[in-house]
Amino acid sequence: MKKTASVICLAAWVALGTGAAQSAPSALFAAGPAPTEKIIEDIDRFLTAWHRAAEVADEEAYFGSLAAGAIFLGTDVHERWTKEEFQAWAAPHFKKSSAWTFTASRRRVYLSADGNTAWFDEDLLSKSYWPCRGSGVLEKAGGSWRIRQYNLAFTIPNEATAAIKPLVEAALRKQGRQGE
Repeated sequence: MKKTASVICLAAWVALGTGAAQSAPSALFAAGPAPTEKIIEDIDRFLTAWHRAAEVADEEAYFGSLAAGAIFLGTDVHERWTKEEFQAWAAPHFKKSSAWTFTASRRRVYLSADGNTAWFDEDLLSKSYWPCRGSGVLEKAGGSWRIRQYNLAFTIPNEATAAIKPLVEAALRKQGRQGE
């Protein structure tokens, strides 16, 4: 009997070590994706819709996706806005047929243990710029996700920094913001 139990334990240990048991969690959720996967899919749809709202100049949907007190960090050194400041700055853009267009080509989403906070990073394609990057923090309140902070960043290949540095320094001097 001891020998049989040892063989069963050994077989289970080998199965776990080889990944044979890794299909078990999906069997537990055969009716649909695992809860974490579903939340991440919901967040992905939410962020895609948020970017789409800017593309079609839907100001209400775009800014409605930002939490009260949200912070938006733009690409320029002085672009750190509260939700209200950002909305005031962006208002003229949302009067056009499209405010701006960013489409995620890659996105990674991570969840807190309680599932009410998420953070993400995304690579963005842009009609106006070269590839950019966004990252942010989401909060779930009242059953809905809202953006607490978003950071839009220009990506610059390392090989291009030497050529771009003088342009950046000149622009900062012009603004009287040297060394920022």
